[in-house]
Formats: sequence, structure tokens, C-alpha cells
Amino acid sequence: MQIVTFTQLRNHAKKYFDAVERGESIEIYRKGKPIAVLSPLRRGGVQRWKTARPIQIHGASLTDALLAERDERG
Repeated sequence: MQIVTFTQLRNHAKKYFDAVERGESIEIYRKGKPIAVLSPLRRGGVQRWKTARPIQIHGASLTDALLAERDERG
């Protein structure tokens, strides 16, 4: 398991996510204390994120609804 600081993860995210995709786990520290473990999903076949579909919401867009509410208020 790799140990990295939050700053290292933020600055080199691709490198660490690639490592996780290869099966490695990463322990993340902030101010000298462990705050999280980044680990691969252990589900058979293709990783879930590669097959996920985008969320679709039917009806008015959120932007349109917010603009309409602003107009009503004044």
C-alpha cells in the first residue's frame, strides 16, 4: 500500500488513480494523520465506472427552473 499526502494526491491524481486501476491501494494522509484509503473495486469483470450510464432527469432543466424562480421573486 502506498502512503501519500493529500497534496501529493491532488497534484498527481492521474498517477495515483492509474495505480489504483492496476490494483494498488493508497492511504491518504493530511497533516500527518490518515484520512482515507483509495482502493480498487473488487467486482468481477469490467469496472463499474466504465459501464455506468449518465443520469438523465426528465422535465425542466435546473437552470430554467432557477431562472424562472428568480423572475417570480422579482
